[in-house]
Amino acid sequence: MTLSLDMNCDMGESFGAWPMGQDERVMPFISSANIACGYHAGDASTMRKTVACALAHNVALGAHPGLPDIQGFGRRFMQITEQEAYDFVVAQVGALAGVAASQGAKLNHFKAHGMLYNMAVKDRALARGLARAVADVDKTLVFFGLAGSHMLEEAQAAGLTVAGEVFADRTYQADGTLTPRNQPGALITDVEVSIKHVLRMVHEGVIIAQDGSVVKIQADTLCIHGDKPEAPAFAEAINKALAADGIAVKACAHRS
Repeated sequence: MTLSLDMNCDMGESFGAWPMGQDERVMPFISSANIACGYHAGDASTMRKTVACALAHNVALGAHPGLPDIQGFGRRFMQITEQEAYDFVVAQVGALAGVAASQGAKLNHFKAHGMLYNMAVKDRALARGLARAVADVDKTLVFFGLAGSHMLEEAQAAGLTVAGEVFADRTYQADGTLTPRNQPGALITDVEVSIKHVLRMVHEGVIIAQDGSVVKIQADTLCIHGDKPEAPAFAEAINKALAADGIAVKACAHRS
């Protein structure tokens, strides 16, 4: 049986005259694009262009809703209710679905952005709000959530197909959560270290936390962050390492 792994990247995060990321250079090496929907980043024109770029590279389209906080890039904590989360996720997924439809395409998956994602990992009610929103808009979408977290449990309870997400360039805590970005060692900047980290997750189903403990995970989709200068080289190196190890890079299948 051939092993496979989805490679996803957060994209479409430019806004007006302000560019963010290197989408066109990263796109050839991934299988799924998580496209910002205008709340934490992105705008109508950027959404259209990013969808077109993904389709040109045969990359699956995904909605990437964030908190309504462009100034903070969706990475600052906000006090929100389950209903508020539901409402702005419905609006964002619906917006990108419309942009995709205008180009004869459909969305494949959903992935929350930044602080919204991290908050939902810890807050089950918030995770439930995200899952309900996705299910109510399009139950065929694959729900990306942190591997081993209750995000996936809530999505499954809502009738969604789920994909456990792992991160190529982030370290982990003993409870399986990501090391906060404001703590030392949160980011993996050495691509060779990242490749070993990824291959262990795929072959052994575990991660080694910062304290040295072994945490079991299910690696269905691998996130590559696109908002750093070395992103294209990072994505290319990991893509080639997976191929050399006999691991096919392909998008998670959605419900037909």
